[in-house]
Amino acid sequence: MDKQIILKNVDFIYQPDLPSEKQALTNVSLEIENGEFMAIVGKTGSGKSTLVQMINGLLKPTLGEVTVGDIKINNQTNNHNLSELRQKVGMIFQFPEKQLFEDTVLKDVAFGPINFGDDEPTAKTKAIKALSIVGVSKKLYDRSPFELSGGQMRRVAIAGTIACEPQILILDEPTVGLDPNGKNEILKIIHQLNEKGVTIIMVTHDMDVVAQNANRVVVMNKGRVSSDSTPRELFANPELIANNSLALPDSVQIYYDLVHDGIQLSQIPLTANEVVEQITQKRSGVK
Repeated sequence: MDKQIILKNVDFIYQPDLPSEKQALTNVSLEIENGEFMAIVGKTGSGKSTLVQMINGLLKPTLGEVTVGDIKINNQTNNHNLSELRQKVGMIFQFPEKQLFEDTVLKDVAFGPINFGDDEPTAKTKAIKALSIVGVSKKLYDRSPFELSGGQMRRVAIAGTIACEPQILILDEPTVGLDPNGKNEILKIIHQLNEKGVTIIMVTHDMDVVAQNANRVVVMNKGRVSSDSTPRELFANPELIANNSLALPDSVQIYYDLVHDGIQLSQIPLTANEVVEQITQKRSGVK
């Protein structure tokens, strides 16, 4: 697969040369391929949010370089040259519904495409397509977004980013504050986009979301990459989990509880279904 994003020896310092100076990233190097579904985890202050803001040019490296497609970002990059990057890399912040502002749902979702240069008919077409993808009913298009439920508002906010047709989608805690049904609906939308070729980079503290959805997980600790692996490899390493103050997904906790009781499953289960399947297979083997 093609390398879509490359971070090479990236450092970032907030407020350099001031008493409040803080080194947020140190010598971070990563390569992300087209179509990946990657999670970035780590405790608060580990550098997760700073890292993803490098990818869409909200922050520029103090040292090192970020390459997204054919666009290079370093400490000399002019902000005027980043419009193409920000259309290519969509970013959905935590509680995106707080960013809604237009009179109607359709106008709010069409704002992004218009801002990137589309005429109103084209922007409307893209907005309708995005609203369809996230499952917002046509009867809500002319309603104020502030009259919707919390879950509907979040879907509308996500549609506003999708309407810009990004190749890469960064999500910061996309499921926080949602009930289980709302969480599953948002994750289903994210998977649909990934299946269509959109690269997903998701910052989250929810290890169940990581285990059940990501195909790669990067652990950040004190501004450095502590680990870069598959979820199953990560959760098979209790020392790494403890050193980075990470929680265990429910399925993995069950696995270790069974091991403690002398019951060994064939591999680390990432979902409840995998737990059930392995226990069933083990019982069948005993019989």
